[in-house]
Amino acid sequence: MSRRNEPIILILTLLFTVVLVANGVWLFNQFKRPSTEDSSTATQSPTTPLEEDVPSAQPEQKRFSEGERLLIPSDTTPDKEAGIKAIAQKNYDEAVAKLESSLKTQRNDPEALIYLNNARIGNQKSYTIAASMPIGKEVGAAQEMLRGVAQAQQEINQAGGISGVPLKVLIVNDDNEPEVAQQVAQALAKNSAILGVVGHFGSGVTLAAAEVYQRDGLVMISPTSTSVALSGAGEYIFRTVPSDRFAGSALASYMLKELKQENAAVFFNSESNYSKSLKDVFTTTLLGEGGRVVDEYDFASSNFNAADAVKQAMDLEAEVLMLAPNSATLDQALFVVQVNDGRLPMLAGDSAYKLKTLQIGVKDAEGMVLAVPWHILGDPEAEFPQAANKLWGGDVNWRTALAYDATQALIAGLQGNPTRKGIQETLATPGFSVPGTAEEIRFLPSGDRNQKVQLVTIKPGSRSGSGYDFVPIE
Repeated sequence: MSRRNEPIILILTLLFTVVLVANGVWLFNQFKRPSTEDSSTATQSPTTPLEEDVPSAQPEQKRFSEGERLLIPSDTTPDKEAGIKAIAQKNYDEAVAKLESSLKTQRNDPEALIYLNNARIGNQKSYTIAASMPIGKEVGAAQEMLRGVAQAQQEINQAGGISGVPLKVLIVNDDNEPEVAQQVAQALAKNSAILGVVGHFGSGVTLAAAEVYQRDGLVMISPTSTSVALSGAGEYIFRTVPSDRFAGSALASYMLKELKQENAAVFFNSESNYSKSLKDVFTTTLLGEGGRVVDEYDFASSNFNAADAVKQAMDLEAEVLMLAPNSATLDQALFVVQVNDGRLPMLAGDSAYKLKTLQIGVKDAEGMVLAVPWHILGDPEAEFPQAANKLWGGDVNWRTALAYDATQALIAGLQGNPTRKGIQETLATPGFSVPGTAEEIRFLPSGDRNQKVQLVTIKPGSRSGSGYDFVPIE
């Protein structure tokens, strides 16, 4: 072989190799599809392939369902999928039969119950509300809230509806993302059939969507957004969960009066509106009543280290650790719980009220005190917890209870005047009240609910299945 031909052959060989690699990458991408168990695919239809891998990039219509598409694929059943297909084909009798069968298998599936209630309505006249949930990012919290919405829908429809008109629910996946929530809010506002909204989940997400609802005159009631920044967001913006003013103040007062300690180290997430809000109220109340914050530690900091932070806090003579994580930083907070190893008393906000805290914290979390809006043992003989246990086959938490209250408030608004403006005027009327899961549902002029919080602590117990339970503090 001539030496002159060697460079040419080498170049051709390299080009051939590049083509092979490129083809290999292409083939790999064709076969690499995300699992349907991945929460990032939560909005895909049971009968169509996923069009986008990123939830926030999914086509808008994929986020909305009255029963024609599956939004929560985890724990689904063949009967549920068949029922959804039947709804999409407007075969409501078959849909009812299939969804009833599915609920016998998966009793605590709120999506299936909402679709069943919608299928029973079929093409009848109905009033429609939307439930915007963080399905793509916080599917557990979404299901908890949807149980409250589904229970309220079931009860009003079984009672004959609102002046004879049944209630239909449109489920929406907003991914707990502010930008997506605004897009969702715009779509809901443009749909004249939507008369009210239960949602959203995170405070920052709710604040972003609230701008749209207020501008376009559509009532939104959040069951879970506690940031003080939401107070006074507009006459169309309400919430059934108490503001952080109640939770932060209650925790600070408990620290000073019950624990009889004055020095606290505060852990929070500077990128979370909720976390900053709770931290600010706690700190202001503590300082105002003679306490002191020795230092603040930011979960969002690139160099945050739980062990170093706890050691430094102790060196600064902290007597209590106050944890204000949001859902995204709960893991960092649980690292703090483990590192603390029970040495200092701990306080926390309602985002830490999750089974995960009990499962991971176990003995290290024992004695932690949390401020939550409602607890099932606060009044176990009340009508709601008993009905919820009968319907879902187990205990429900505060997110379910406050979503139930939000739906009941919208139902009361519809009973007063079933128009967008009519609902707003009913809810804002001085003296408005409707029975809630614990106390009467009443709104302040700011749209806030006028209700105190419940302090709970972690103790050994058998209700959660983790060996530890959240128990109300008398």
